[in-house]
Amino acid sequence: MAIAALITWLLTAAGGFVLLGTWIAKGGVREPRTSHLPPPVIFGHFLLAAIGLVLWIIYLVVDSDALAWVAFGLLVPVAALGFVMLLRWIPVYRAARTADAEPAPVSIPGQEPAERHFPVLIVGGHGVFAVITVVLVLLTALGVGTS
Repeated sequence: MAIAALITWLLTAAGGFVLLGTWIAKGGVREPRTSHLPPPVIFGHFLLAAIGLVLWIIYLVVDSDALAWVAFGLLVPVAALGFVMLLRWIPVYRAARTADAEPAPVSIPGQEPAERHFPVLIVGGHGVFAVITVVLVLLTALGVGTS
């Protein structure tokens, strides 16, 4: 189960890198006032998730129950920040879909949120794999499935 958690965590991270790269490339850092996702929230989410992943890899090597619980403890705020970002992204996604259905207005560069360009499939996959990761990490920390 611990290896499955690592795999889902790596898949989650891959989706997160795509979203972070898109956000940065589309001006999320350059034009933070147009984004609904504050840079400290995005980078905090990324940093805590990366630290947790490193701790999980160390846990797999040394098999310390304390490290499993610390990694899980880091996932709690990571998940909370991710959920907050999802709730802030949904109106941007809906506005983009509404704008796509209407005649194309003249778009002013730098006036639309960077997260408008997030691929929906990546957002959904990132969230699904994140939930699976949290559950697998918790079950592993609880010792479920070990003899």
